[in-house]
Amino acid sequence: MKHNKIGSVMTQDVVRAEYGTPFKEVARMLADHRISGLPVVDEDDHVIGVVSEADLMTRQVLAAEPREPGRHFRALLTMTARRQAVKAKARTAGQLMSQPPVTVHADDTIVEAARTMAERQVERLPVIDEEDRLVGIVTRWDLLRVFLRPDDEIREEVIREVCVNALRVPPGSVTVSVAGGVVTLEGSLERRSDAEIAVSMARQIDGVVDVVDNLSHRIDDTDPRFDDGARQSVLDDWLHRA
Repeated sequence: MKHNKIGSVMTQDVVRAEYGTPFKEVARMLADHRISGLPVVDEDDHVIGVVSEADLMTRQVLAAEPREPGRHFRALLTMTARRQAVKAKARTAGQLMSQPPVTVHADDTIVEAARTMAERQVERLPVIDEEDRLVGIVTRWDLLRVFLRPDDEIREEVIREVCVNALRVPPGSVTVSVAGGVVTLEGSLERRSDAEIAVSMARQIDGVVDVVDNLSHRIDDTDPRFDDGARQSVLDDWLHRA
């Protein structure tokens, strides 16, 4: 089963900053291009960090806060406070940026990128090549576009990749319907493990919102009490009666 790759949805013309890009220039780039963040690269185009609107706003807030010398000194003992102190005086993208950057590769799947975004709570991911150089950027919106796939297209992929290529079930033994991205599987399979595989694979197809499992099975081969001898006996009996 093939997932759409990040390279197919990323933006290749990336607005980027360098370590020494001035604060006001970063703000101008974000405003002019109507974006909420951008990667920071070194002289070899390796991504070294990411600057977001939140970083700029945090800098302004910290710079405006009055500080009591004693309290400030104690606060500097913590790692977070030290980073905030640097941002409060930041004049360049390198001083503003969040690091280390969270990145993905162009040949990663959309599912993998979405999982990374959710786990790391970021809105954009710089895309890098085999040499870790910047080749694009992908946003939450880019990933969400996969859910705009037509239902007919999703249904065809479920039938082709799950029923035909993976399970190799006879035509018509499993009925696949899709409405609003929700896949419904109906029919009867020989083994319970096949039914579980069908549902699991269908969930992984790009654009699938959910899977309704209406599949039945003849043999529960997932039951520990069902050994190989019993499994073969049931199968032989089914073939004899057929």
